[in-house]
Amino acid sequence: MMVKPSSRYALSTDVQFRPMQLSDLDAVMAIEPQIYPYPWTRGNFSDSLSAGYSAWLLLHNQSIIGYALVMMVLDEAHLLNLSVAKDYQKQGLGRILLEYMIQIAKNNQAANMFLEVRASNSSAIALYENLGFNEMAVRRGYYPAKHSREDAILMGLAL
Repeated sequence: MMVKPSSRYALSTDVQFRPMQLSDLDAVMAIEPQIYPYPWTRGNFSDSLSAGYSAWLLLHNQSIIGYALVMMVLDEAHLLNLSVAKDYQKQGLGRILLEYMIQIAKNNQAANMFLEVRASNSSAIALYENLGFNEMAVRRGYYPAKHSREDAILMGLAL
C-alpha cells in the first residue's frame, strides 16, 4: 500500500508499508537500540512474529525507517511497539504509521485499541491524544528506568 504524506510533512517522497518478516530483524534491530534506552530484543520481535501478531514496516526508498506491532485479542488491539528511526523522527511519520495500524485494527474488527507509553514521553503522548486516545490508567513502575522504574500511561481509543 502506498501512502503519500500530506505537504505538511517534511518527507516529500512516498512511503510504503509491508508485513515484517524474520529476515527484516537485522534492520529492525539496527533501529531499536538507537531510539530506546531499554530496547526490545531480537527475541521479543521473533516471538511476536511467531505468535502471529500484526507486524508492519514503514519503508522509504525500500529502506526500513519504522515499524509497528499490534496484538489482536478478540475485539481488542494492543499496540505493542511503534517506532520511527531517529533520522526520520519529527516528520509526521509516526502519525502515518499509527494511522495505518489503527486501520489494520479496524480491518480486524477491533472495537478498541490500547497502548502503554512512558509517562515521560510527552511527544508520543501528544501524538496519541491528537489521534483520539484517552488516558485510562497509570501502571506504576511498568518500565525499567536508569535508577528505578517508570510509570506507564495506559491509553485507549474506541474504534
